[in-house]
Amino acid sequence: MSVFKDIENYGHEQVVFCQDEEVGLKAIIAIHNTVIGPGLGGVRFWNYNNKSEALFDVLRLSRGMSLKAAAAGIELGGAKAVIIGDPSISSVDREALFRRFGSFVNSLSGKYITAEDVGVGVKDMVHIKMETDFVSGLPERMGGSGDPSPVTAYGTYLGIKVALKHKFGDEDVRGKKIIIKGVGKVGYNLANLLAEDGAELVLYDINTARTKEIAEELAEEYGVKVEVLEDEDKVWDVEGDVFSPCALGGELNEKTIPRLKVPIVAGAANNQLLDEEADGKRLKDRGILYAPDFVINAGGLINVYAEVKNPGYYDEDEVEEMVEVIPENLEFIFRDAEKRNITTHQSAIELAERRIKKLGHIKKFFKSN
Repeated sequence: MSVFKDIENYGHEQVVFCQDEEVGLKAIIAIHNTVIGPGLGGVRFWNYNNKSEALFDVLRLSRGMSLKAAAAGIELGGAKAVIIGDPSISSVDREALFRRFGSFVNSLSGKYITAEDVGVGVKDMVHIKMETDFVSGLPERMGGSGDPSPVTAYGTYLGIKVALKHKFGDEDVRGKKIIIKGVGKVGYNLANLLAEDGAELVLYDINTARTKEIAEELAEEYGVKVEVLEDEDKVWDVEGDVFSPCALGGELNEKTIPRLKVPIVAGAANNQLLDEEADGKRLKDRGILYAPDFVINAGGLINVYAEVKNPGYYDEDEVEEMVEVIPENLEFIFRDAEKRNITTHQSAIELAERRIKKLGHIKKFFKSN
């Protein structure tokens, strides 16, 4: 019964548990809201400690996708999926796993459209495509948009600039010290964009060796200072201008927020606040400007939406234009939160929920005639 309570608390429409012992598949698909359109969200392949942890993650992530799509002004709802297991499995086992997952996606008849997330790549999308058409993020050779992470990074980069402008009156990142926690696909692309503009970087990732290679590349190519942290705990104590979380969620909490030594938090990770209300208030009370995650990291979703709405035709220029909604939304949210003395996270939620409510009313009107 606790599962139903969790679903009720987050307001989900449907949660599907998927299992196939032969291929080793244990997955959960969470469809949060389809008022505006079908639920689109990536599938995350992660070695969760237990099924409860996986359920908690997928419920929060899928709700975040509803808010993200609504705030971004696109015709999609919110959904997400997680596969429980070790992402380092063999290519043969991986193909079977993702094809079977694709068959479960197909059984939902388009209510859920899947895409990439942590632990999943473009090749996995190709395997899913063998079993269903309800998949995005396909290679360009198949008429898809490819890896969405560069667009997620670009939107986050624009978000950092507008946050700097709001806080300091100048969006220039040159000479600013930016701490990036998580240098995977999104974090790597974000680091390149910032280094190219002359930012000073501090990088942390669990893969220290690869992070050191990235730091050397950036320093050599752009002539900027790049520091690598090997101790994760030290990330919270670095003095700088922007802290950019680009790994997993829940890392901004009652233990880490008091340690931050930055005036801005703006990063690409999902569900950055462990407790949305309490942690949003903690940041506000410390005078730290927070760029709500589901607003600033919407670039990847916008990217795959462009692929979904025009199958086989992907326009990169159109996507770049659509991503401009991110700094526009953030600018509104920052001003609105200050004017009403609320957290930026609350302002962002209200912005997204207004669109869901208003468009839900319009769609109901059309259906009734």
